[in-house]
Amino acid sequence: MDIVMDGFKVILRIVTILPFMLAIVLYMGKRSIGELPVFDFLVILVFGAVVGADIADPKINHIYTVIAMIAIALLQKLIIKLKLKHQKVGKLLTFEPTVVMYRGKFLEENMGHIKYSIDNILQMLREKNVFHTPDVELAIVESNGKLSVKLYPDKESVVRKDLSIYKPGNNFEIPVVLDGKIQRDLLQRLDKSESWLMEQLEKAGELSLDSVFYAGVNAKSEIFISKKQPTSSDVPPFKH
Repeated sequence: MDIVMDGFKVILRIVTILPFMLAIVLYMGKRSIGELPVFDFLVILVFGAVVGADIADPKINHIYTVIAMIAIALLQKLIIKLKLKHQKVGKLLTFEPTVVMYRGKFLEENMGHIKYSIDNILQMLREKNVFHTPDVELAIVESNGKLSVKLYPDKESVVRKDLSIYKPGNNFEIPVVLDGKIQRDLLQRLDKSESWLMEQLEKAGELSLDSVFYAGVNAKSEIFISKKQPTSSDVPPFKH
């Protein structure tokens, strides 16, 4: 009998808590259901834990869950207002944007600060339909972890059909060196040897793999290199 009653309580709590939860989330605003900054992510995490515990355990007093939900929503609203009024508060509660590429080159030091690997950035570039690293004038990892990409003006999107321009496909790079290590399987797929790669690096003025952070080869066998080097002082600063 107790099991039946507990089951009935759980169902009743789900029916009552979901509309209230929807109202609270709508009150908290779009920030809480979009691409979440760190603080909002933690708020939603705690919010879910409180509601989940209430639904799963019939012994928890329902009114305390409601009070906790209201308190979380009010606290979130208060913090957001403080962030809007005081920039320093905002900086404490979120990550700063980080420039990870500038003028077609990877910024190894900046990538290290935010724990992003070359693979991470390359994947994010591909998700932005960027397959040619020298086309990138500026790439920034935003505070929500997403990548913003600014291509060079002459590489920005133009509708070729309108201009009657034909451009062949396969205009993308295959990474053959990542952080000084040769990607032998990818090099083999390109039907290239390590000696060919070293010859190309030497022609480009790179005599040692240790100095190469990234190297990519396109369908025309052209190689593009980003060296390991300290972040230049001319990299544009991006801060909140």
